[in-house]
Amino acid sequence: MLELMQKIIFQVTGKSDITYDTDFIQDLALNSFDIMNIISAFEDQFDISIPTRDVWKLHQVKDAIAYMRNRGIDSPS
Repeated sequence: MLELMQKIIFQVTGKSDITYDTDFIQDLALNSFDIMNIISAFEDQFDISIPTRDVWKLHQVKDAIAYMRNRGIDSPS
C-alpha cells in the first residue's frame, strides 16, 4: 500500500522520499489544492469517495493508509 501511495503522491506533486510518517503539509509543503488532487487520485485508484470532513483528518501517509484499510482496502484495485 505504501508503494502505491508513493506513486500517487509523486504523480500528483512530483514529491518523492515518501514514508509512513511523511506529513502532507509539514514535510511536503502541500496546499489545500494539492491535497484535494491527491485525495481525488486516491478516490479514483480505490474507487471510493472520501468525504471532506475525513480529508482533514489525514495528516500523514500512515493516516491515509489506515483510512483505506479501515474501509476494507488492503491492496491496489
